[in-house]
Parts: sequence; C-alpha cells; structure tokens
Amino acid sequence: KLPESVREKAWKTYESLSAADGALACNKKKKETWGVCIFIVAIDLDEVTFTFTELLKSINMSVCTFFQFLKEVDVNMDTVSTKVDSTVSRLKKKYDVLFALYHKFERTCGLIYLEQPSSEISAELSSVLVLKNYWITFLLAKGKVLQVEDDLVISFQLLLCVLDYFIKLSPPAMLKEPYKSSVSAVTVNGSARTPRRGQNRSSRTAKQLDTDTKIIEILCKEHDCNFDEVKNVYFTSFIPFLNSAGIVASNGLPEVEVILKQYDELYLKNKDIDARLFLNHDETLQPDVIPCSQLERTPLKNNPDEEINIPQTPVRVAMNNIQQLNMILNSTTDKPSDTLIMYFNNCTVNPKDSILKRVESFDHIFKKKFAEAIGQGWAEIGSQRYKLGVRLYYKVMESMLKSEEERLSVQNFSKLLNDNIFHTSLLACAVEVVIATYGRNASQSDSAGAETDVSFPWILNVFDLKAFDFYKVIESFIRAEPSLTRETIKHLEHCEHRIMESLAWQSGSPLFDLIKQSKEREGQTDQPEPTSTLNMPLQHNHTAADLYLSPVKSPKKKASGPPLSATSTPDVQPSVIPQTQKPQKSTSLSLFYKKVYLLAYRRLHTLFLHLLSEHPDLEPLIWTLFQHTLQNEYELMRDRHLDQIMMCSMYGICKVKNVDLRFKIIVSAYKELCNTNQETFKRVLIREEQYDSIIVFYNLVFMQKLKTNILQYASSRPPTLSPIPHIPRSPYQFSNSPRRVSAGNNIYISPLKSPYKFSDGFQSPTKMTPRSRILVSIGESFGTSEKFQKINQMVCNSECQLKRSAEVGAAAPKPLKRLRFDIEGQDEADGSKHLPQESKFQQKLAEMTSTRTRMQKQKLNDGNDTSASEEK
Repeated sequence: KLPESVREKAWKTYESLSAADGALACNKKKKETWGVCIFIVAIDLDEVTFTFTELLKSINMSVCTFFQFLKEVDVNMDTVSTKVDSTVSRLKKKYDVLFALYHKFERTCGLIYLEQPSSEISAELSSVLVLKNYWITFLLAKGKVLQVEDDLVISFQLLLCVLDYFIKLSPPAMLKEPYKSSVSAVTVNGSARTPRRGQNRSSRTAKQLDTDTKIIEILCKEHDCNFDEVKNVYFTSFIPFLNSAGIVASNGLPEVEVILKQYDELYLKNKDIDARLFLNHDETLQPDVIPCSQLERTPLKNNPDEEINIPQTPVRVAMNNIQQLNMILNSTTDKPSDTLIMYFNNCTVNPKDSILKRVESFDHIFKKKFAEAIGQGWAEIGSQRYKLGVRLYYKVMESMLKSEEERLSVQNFSKLLNDNIFHTSLLACAVEVVIATYGRNASQSDSAGAETDVSFPWILNVFDLKAFDFYKVIESFIRAEPSLTRETIKHLEHCEHRIMESLAWQSGSPLFDLIKQSKEREGQTDQPEPTSTLNMPLQHNHTAADLYLSPVKSPKKKASGPPLSATSTPDVQPSVIPQTQKPQKSTSLSLFYKKVYLLAYRRLHTLFLHLLSEHPDLEPLIWTLFQHTLQNEYELMRDRHLDQIMMCSMYGICKVKNVDLRFKIIVSAYKELCNTNQETFKRVLIREEQYDSIIVFYNLVFMQKLKTNILQYASSRPPTLSPIPHIPRSPYQFSNSPRRVSAGNNIYISPLKSPYKFSDGFQSPTKMTPRSRILVSIGESFGTSEKFQKINQMVCNSECQLKRSAEVGAAAPKPLKRLRFDIEGQDEADGSKHLPQESKFQQKLAEMTSTRTRMQKQKLNDGNDTSASEEK
C-alpha cells in the first residue's frame, strides 16, 4: 500500500535510527522500527495510504506500546516532527476516550440486560448481538455528530442516547429492573412485542419513541448525569443522526450490516483506530501492564466512613466533578443578586447596564465559537455551559466585593466595576472553570498533549483577551470561591503556569509595555524586578482589584483609603500621566515577575536533579544566568518559552565549565518531565517567522546575545550569584493536602476537619467519631514552650514541595495511613521494621489519652480553651 516516495524516505529514516547512538532498542525491534519509520514519513509527506490499526496489526504492536516506542526512537530532535507529534496526540486522546467509554458501556449493559434471558427470546437477540449493535451505532453517531471526538462528557451523553434508543426497542424479557418496568409502562395501546427481528415489535410510532424520555431519566440518574443536557443532545443531535443514517425506530433493531457498512466508510476515511475491535477485546487495543494513560482506574476512595469503595473510572470522575459544580451553583441564578445590585447602586457610575450588556454579548459569541469547535448541533449545549459560567461569575464577583469591603472599609467600587478588562477576565475565568469541569479528558491528565479544541487558551480567543490580563484574576478567583474542587484549582494553576511560561510573552502582550514603563520609572536600563526581592516571601495581600488598577496607589495612601472609588483613583492609562511625573510602580508586573522567577527556578531545579546532581556547584551559576536573562534580556522571551531559556542557560554554563552535557541529553531528560511539549525544543523562533531546533536557537540567538556574560563564568571573577527564590507556601493550598517537614523530622500536618464527603454536600463535613478517627491533643507531656517553638520553626523552614504536576515529575508521596512516632530517635516513616519496644508505644499512647482526658475536664471546669486538637 505504500507509495515509492514513502518507502524510500522511510528506509533512510530507518538506517539513520539504526546507526544512531543508543540504537540498541531499534536494532532489537527491527520490524517495529520499520513500522514507526513508515508512520512518521507517511504523515510528514501527507501520503497516509493505510489506517493506524492496519499498521499496528502488521507489526504486531498495541496502541500504547507503539506510542511508547515512538517516543524511544526519537533520539534526535529531528526524527519526529511536530506534525507527527500532533497526530500522535490526537490518536492518544481518541484512544483514551474510546477505551474509557467502552468499559463503561460494557458495565452499563451488564446492569441493563439479563445474562440469560428467558427462552422465548430469539437467539438472534443474544447479548453479543445487542452489544455489537449498540457499540457500532454509537461509534457511527460519535463520528458523524462530533467534530471533537475526544470530548468525554459529550461522547458519554451521546452513548446514553444510544442506550435509550435500543432499550426502548428491546423485549422486556431481556431487561433488568428498573428498565423492564419502564419499557412495559410506556407501551402505548401496543400489541404484544414479538421476539423476531424485522417484525413490527411495537405499535409505537417513531415519534412516540422519540418523545418519551422516561428511560433517559433513569439512565441519567444511574450515572449522575444532567438530564436536561442529555435530553438536549437527544433531540438536537441524536434524532437527526438517526434520520440521516436511515435508521428507522419502528422497524425493530437496525440491521447490523447497514451500520457496519457506514462505520467502515467512516473508519477508512479517518484512517485511524478501528474501535469495533474493542468488542473482541483485541490485543491491539488493550493497555499494557504499565498503561499509556491512567484511564482504567483512578485510586479508590480512601474515606474510612464509606462502607463501599466505588472504582473511580474516568466517566464517573467526570460526572462527579460536574455534579459538584452544580452543587456550588445550586443557589445562584444567571442574574446579579440583590447584594450585587446594592454594590452597583453604590458606585459613582452604576455599572449594571454595561455588565448585563457584556454578558449578553458574550453569550452569542461563545455559543457561535463553541458550535464551530464541537459541531453545529451543539450550539445549545454551549449556551447552557456559558450560563453556568455566568452564574459562577456573579457568585465570585460578589465574594470578591465583600472581601474588598472588609479589607478597605469602602462600598464604592466604581473604578473596578466599570473596568472592562476586569469583567471580561472574571467572566472568562468562570466560563473556563465550567469548560474544564466538563472537559476532563479520559487520561485524567493536565498535560499539554491531552488538550481538546476548547481547552485553555481557547477561551482567550473567544473573549478576545490578553493572557497577561487573564492571569491577574486567577489567584483572587480561587480565594473568592472556597468550594472549588481540587481538580479545578489545579487546572487554574496550570493555566497560570501556561501564561507565565509563554502566553504572556507573545507579541502584542501588555507585559512588554509594563516592563518599558518600569524601566522609565527606575531610570535604569532593565529592571522589571530587582534581584533583592528573590529571597523575599511571595505571600502578599494583593487582590484582583490591585492588579487590574495597578499602578494606581499613591505611596502616601494607606490601604484603608478608598483607592477603588471613581473619584479618588487616578486613571491608570499611561497617556494621562503628566510628563513631569514618573510612572508609578506596577503591582501586577512586580508580582508577575516574582511568580515567574519562582516557576523558573522550580523548573530548573527539577531538570538539574535529573542531569547534574553530581555537580551541585553548577546550579547557582545556571540560575544566575537564567535569572539575568529573564531580567535584563527579556526580549529573548518574546514569542518563546521559559523552558527554552532554561535549557540554553544550562547548556551554556556546562559548556564554559567544561562539563560534558549535550543538548541531546538535555532534551531527552526534558521529555520525561510532566507537562512538557516536544514542540518546545523542536520549534523555536529564530527570527521573524523562521523556526528551528533549540540547538540552532542557542547558536544563532542565545549565545550571540549573551556570549560576553557567559564567558564571565569561566573567569576568576564570575558575576555575583543571584539569590535562590524563596520557596513559599502555595497560594493555592488544598484543604486536604497533608504537608511534611524535612526528612529528618517525623512531623505531619493535616487539616482540623475531615475532607467533605460528597454525599453530604458541601455544607457538612464528614462525621468524626472516636471509632473512625484518632484524636490527639497536644498537652504538657510534650514539654516546655521551647519545644513548640522548635516544631513551629521546623514547619516554617520546611521547603514544602508543591504538588504541582507542572514541575514535579514524580508522583506525590502518599501520606502515612497511621500516625507514627519516633522511637528512641529512629524514624519509622521510611517503612523500617518496628523496634521490639511496642509496649513503650502503648504507654505513650495511654499517657497522651490520659492527658487529653484531664485537659478536657479542666476545660469544662474553667471554660478556657487550653488544648489544640489535631485530627489524624
């Protein structure tokens, strides 16, 4: 099937791979390597004359093994192009969704149909036939209706529509309850169903089948799915699909051959994965022992109060996240609350009309853009999601204003509430939360390779918003809505990182104008943020109001003044600053640079540990060059990526210090880090509209710009080292995330309250009882106050590594299931065997229990709170 051009170039690629350094794997797997070369070249030349499944069958590899092997053979940066990377990413996403949906489909059918139906049911209606009919109909519907086939939630909603359709056409004798009763109940003046296919097994018309939603309602309830949304999908997308595919509801079960023929045409057109093979559990589509994605199971719930641990499949996780979002918005509407109206009325210039007009305008824009991305039949679904975002927007705005009122003791927020960029950013952030909640992909990953067509930064284009402006609202948004799920917070933090690493540095970003203003203010060449602030804590009291109205504060004004009112705050536009007045310092720029430095150092430290742990003296040198570039040569960041500067800094210092570290090794280690994209080192801007590899960028751009500075590190008087950034507590601390101090101290910190149990709702914490929790009170037995101070010092000085997937390649350590104490100076947290002095531990526990009882009695007697309890 291969054209001669593909065969020739693939053979050259094969020879280069076989001769390359570290080509042992390629020489051992010659057939597999040849298949990978064909795949790479066919995509690059746009001459794909075979399907992906055909290729896998030819070389006897599974999907996951193929993806992993492709990654291994990319020993040189030019072996696999960014075009191939993009194709592989699309295939991965589609496979992940199909795999998750098929296993959900199998389990669901097991709950609907009897394994051995009564003998009156024809053998033609066996469970195997039913499964085949259902699944292929779903694949056909998914391929024809959806433009974005990796949308897990919409695909699952479509699957429920297919299930509903076939359940209605199934004889009740095949069904389990409650479906059996429902099917029998909705029969309208019907003659008895007959078991044979092809006969008129129901007197109901197609119209009656279409309009009855009883079974959809049951399916939605069983799977925690939004009934209104699924009903919308049913009428606006599924029924038109049935009509276009020629599937008539009144003719019984559709002929498998008809559906097979249509799907075969679709599969050959897409040239990708033959998802019919899931029905046969074909080894080509089965995950490896170490799966290519964590999609079979996420960890079981570890809440001891729950009697049954339900496997958290990707679909269930997605449904739970959506349900939690709906609970947050349960008491909200898509109109401003009375409290918000009061704030609007208190403004010098009432912003109500402009806010409502803006919300309505973006409704039309979002609906149109969503339909363009997902499919024209999904416009109403887009409108529903936008309205959820509007409700969250008003809720968070009200919370922000209440906080500002407490902070500033003012009620006139005219300047802020009439700021168009603030409102657009806040609304966009709220809608992004909704999109992310619905758009959880099947691999449960936030990596760049797992994005969909409507993933961030898609929202910025919809709202015509600059990334730097969007960044300003993220932290305040998280603080203003304490009910956001952990996954949502991590997603928003990931968005913030994307902005800091590249999006804010794109041409046309307001960031560069702010840096220019900062230079004018300082009267220096390049000083967006002094190095002296690097070792200062990042913790701050700045809110979104400060950042959007920055620079506005006069140095003479206190925080208690009314800087947000329209009458007291000067305009922030540079054009109105008098020529004799220096531009004021930008709070947003200062905070942005501090966060960028922190992110940059974390990235560098992670990569450094992978590559240069034997040369610890090099890290401060690399960081100094890296930080110097960001501060003084920030134009190198224009339309580029933070990690590109990081890798070049590492290579430059190693070169001048005669440490053998080639770019090939750097990018190989970089590829193994989480949330990295191969395009970062394969496609770097060299000059206007010209891109090449990171090696070319280093030689032609980076080294030319920084050659003098780099050579200073080889001299006897190297540059002054930049201080290591202060590693703070994350501004996005999760309430149920235990933190451990340094390895030598066996101390854990956990929240006072238990994590909220989903079934209880957000308002009531999980019940805490002596049986389910060990309660420890810290009393006199711990010793004098000096020991408490020592504990505080250990906790405060601990460099708490944030559990951010963007920087940490390894999985976060699991918290210990039990509270362990040091026994004679030995730390048991490392899993070592217990010492034989078990009785001492029992005595210690009894002593603490006695102390706790005595202190509780004392508290009852004198009414003073003398103890602090910590749940474990």
